[in-house]
Amino acid sequence: MLNENIRAIRRAKGLSQEELAIKLNVVRQTVSKWEQGRSVPDSDMLIALSEALETPVSTLLGETVVEATADDWRAIAEKLEIINLQLAQRKETRRRIARGLLIALCIVIAVIFLALYFSGSTYLAWDYSDPETAVVGVAFHALEWLFARVAPIIFIIAVIGIVLTRKKP
Repeated sequence: MLNENIRAIRRAKGLSQEELAIKLNVVRQTVSKWEQGRSVPDSDMLIALSEALETPVSTLLGETVVEATADDWRAIAEKLEIINLQLAQRKETRRRIARGLLIALCIVIAVIFLALYFSGSTYLAWDYSDPETAVVGVAFHALEWLFARVAPIIFIIAVIGIVLTRKKP
């Protein structure tokens, strides 16, 4: 059982007998003898073997290690391919949503600018002698002033975002 476990774990780690022997400071033939069951490592070497293979000693001694077959690798590769496709679809969906929101933001800013342009700031002609009308008129003027200063910056940033989120060939 020990010999089978050493061989299976070494192969699973992608090590040759020579590479494992170098890690353990022994000759390749020693590793070969362990794997053939013609000899066994002593307790100190078993600990070193465990560390070199990054595997608990209990696994080396008792638990049977099943070697992965080509079908197992194929199944894992297919699952990874499915996961990669799902991640790509999720990324594409997020890109489309972000692009759509940026386009909508540009449209909203343009519509508000047009509405403000064609309304001509009618609140400026209001009678400001009434305190309530004065407060509302000042609020409208402050909002218009703030929008006229901030909206172009947001619009430019949104256009840059639209360009950056375009679908790349």
